[in-house]
This record gives sequence, C-alpha cells and structure tokens, in this order.
Amino acid sequence: MEAVTLDQGGVFFLYGFDGTGKTHLWKILSAVIRSKGQIVLNVASSGIAALLLPAGRTAHSRFGIPLNPDELSTCNMHPGSDLAALVAEASLIIWDEAPMMSKFCFESLDRSMRDVIPRHKDKLFGGKVVVFGGDFRQVLPVITGGGREDITRASLCSSYLWDEYIDASVAEEIKSFSEWILRVGDGFEEQNDPNFFQESAILCPTNDDVCAINDYMMSALRGEERVYLSSDSIDPSDTSNHDSSVYTPDFLNNIKISGLPNHCIKLRVGAPVMLLRNIDPNSGLCNGTRLQVTQLADHIIEAIVLTGHTLGQKVYIPRLSVSPPEGKFPFRMRRRQFPLMVSFAMTINKSQGQTLSGVGLYLPRPVFSHGQLYVALSRVKSKAGVKVLIVDKEGNPQKQTMNVVFKEIFQKLIK
Repeated sequence: MEAVTLDQGGVFFLYGFDGTGKTHLWKILSAVIRSKGQIVLNVASSGIAALLLPAGRTAHSRFGIPLNPDELSTCNMHPGSDLAALVAEASLIIWDEAPMMSKFCFESLDRSMRDVIPRHKDKLFGGKVVVFGGDFRQVLPVITGGGREDITRASLCSSYLWDEYIDASVAEEIKSFSEWILRVGDGFEEQNDPNFFQESAILCPTNDDVCAINDYMMSALRGEERVYLSSDSIDPSDTSNHDSSVYTPDFLNNIKISGLPNHCIKLRVGAPVMLLRNIDPNSGLCNGTRLQVTQLADHIIEAIVLTGHTLGQKVYIPRLSVSPPEGKFPFRMRRRQFPLMVSFAMTINKSQGQTLSGVGLYLPRPVFSHGQLYVALSRVKSKAGVKVLIVDKEGNPQKQTMNVVFKEIFQKLIK
C-alpha cells in the first residue's frame, strides 16, 4: 500500500498455496485503492482464475500479450492507444496464478510498459506497482515438446524480473492440511465411494482419462441424445505452400487436440459441459467455465453457469469458428463447432485456480508433470473432501503413486 500511495513503483510476489487467502487479499487491495478513485487492473493467467477477481480479465486479453511470446516479444499495446492510456493511469496491477505462465509473458509486458510510459523508461514495468501471486508447487508453464529443463528455464523464477527485483514472501501456512499436502507421494489408502464421483468433480491426469469417464457417464444419463457435427476446412486465408487436396474431410474431422472441440459432440439435457473458449469473460463465459445444458437446438445451446460470480445465470452458446494453435500442423484449418466438451470429469491442469467442496482423483496412470498431484489435492480444504483411486494397467487398486516435483524450481526461489 505504501508503494501505491507514494507512487514509488515496485514488483512484489505473494507466495502461498491454495486456501491461504490470496484471492481475498486481492479483493481487499482492489476495494481500498478503488475507494480512493484510483485504477486497479486485476488479471490472471487463466480465465477460470480471472473470474474470481473483481473485474478480472486474463492477462493475454487485458494487455494483448502474444500467444507464443519469446525473448523479443512485445504486447499489442501502442503509445497513444486507449489501452496504453489505461495502463499508464493504473495505480496497481495484480496478476494471479503467475507461476503457470512463461517468463516471456512478463518480460513482454515489461518492455511494452516501459515503451508507453516513457518518463519511467528505466524502471521495471514503467514504474508501476505490480503484484504477482501464486504457488510454484503447482503446475508450471506448459512447453510443447519440452522437457524438465525447458520447463524450468521458462518459469518466472528464471527471469531477470525475479533475479533482480521481486521480493518473495511466503504466507503463513495452515498447518494441519499443508503438512499433509507437502507429504504427497508417501502413499494413500484406496478409497472407493461411487456416489462421491457422481456428485463431485473428478480430476484425471490426461485428456484420454477424462474422455473415458465422460463417455461412461453420458451413457448412464437419461434423455434424448443429440449429435453435433462440425464443418472442418482449410482456412482460405492460409497462403502457406501446401497441397490442400491432400487433407481430406475425413482427415480433418479426425483431428483431436487440446483446446479444440471435437468434430463430433454428443450431448443430453442435464449434462455438465466446459467452455473451451473465452466468449464473454464479464459474464463469466471463459475457457474453463462449467455449465449445465438445459436446452438443445440446431444452432444454439442453452445452459446455466455452475461456477463463478454468475452462478445460476442462463446463457446461450453459439457455434464458433476455431482453429488449432499455430505450429501444430503445416496448414491452417477452421472448425465450426460448439466450443464445448462434456465435463463430468476434467484434467488436473484445468482445475488449477478453482476451489471445490469435493474432489475425486482418478489415477489410472501416474501424474506426469510438476505439481499435478499437489494441484489436485489442494482443490479442497481438508482430507475429508478428497478421495483417491489409484489403479495399475490391469485395473487393480494400488496404495501409492508417483509424485513429480522439480526441486530445482524451489532452489531458484532461495538466493
């Protein structure tokens, strides 16, 4: 608060695991500063986490950060633009769930803010007060095709921002639960309660596991099933050198990739679904929002929101033209489909930033990334709220599983 009041600038990091009250602190800071007529920009690394913040937006949406930034990237923020004027007038920027983003996102914002606030060009983030928050025990940046070393190098704690400026402080932990969380990997007793999995969120390590559970639950759900097929084509604006005739409709229809809705979506009234695109963050419709289908039509789907500040609100989801991330294929395709997937279960990565009353953790295979097991278990506030089912390749129950932790990340936090 002193840094904001005296306009001193500075970069801070609030380090605390899920449930220590980081979101509550962000709300208090925002309310106090806005009560004085000053501007606070609340952003988060994921859409579902942004919904928990007052007037929250994703960082990419707010600052125009490139989808695939590198060491030379800048934001889509130009001197004299409305966005540049807003950032220049802001007294505080709060960025939640920071550790899950690549360091190049923060460095891109630093370069752009120095550019649009020239009087403080020599200061970090143009002399503004920026507060990051998060937990390095949770899932780190996703690096396509990268290994452990690549992920570590891409983390915020490997950036010059951390080495030179960030003052990291660790919040006081809730002893009874945190000690149990930090001992994950020591082994769990197999717990099996079918009703729990029907009434609570089920988390799995991979999309294949999620699809298996969703297919089983959909088959048990009563009501008329409707099938929606997408229209897939090569993007006419793609001028790259390739023979589009090679990529037949059958080939395009069979493409399944994270973040892209399937060619074929089967739905019933009452089924829970998850949004795969940011449609209207102000209304709670962003990537990761869970909904429940109430009506099915040919060109639109009616649903109610199950999470966030718009809980219970009725919304309408249209078909959208979406494309896979750049670099996945030697061509640019478009898929016109409802941006939805059935969501009786979700991946552990998708659950990051959410607080749930109950979690069923299904592990038909071990977790494969840093912090996944920790993220899954920390979605709840007590042991009673989590049940774990671990099975081997033959389906036999097990009492222990692997816990993946990149300890070099924690070594970087301590100078």
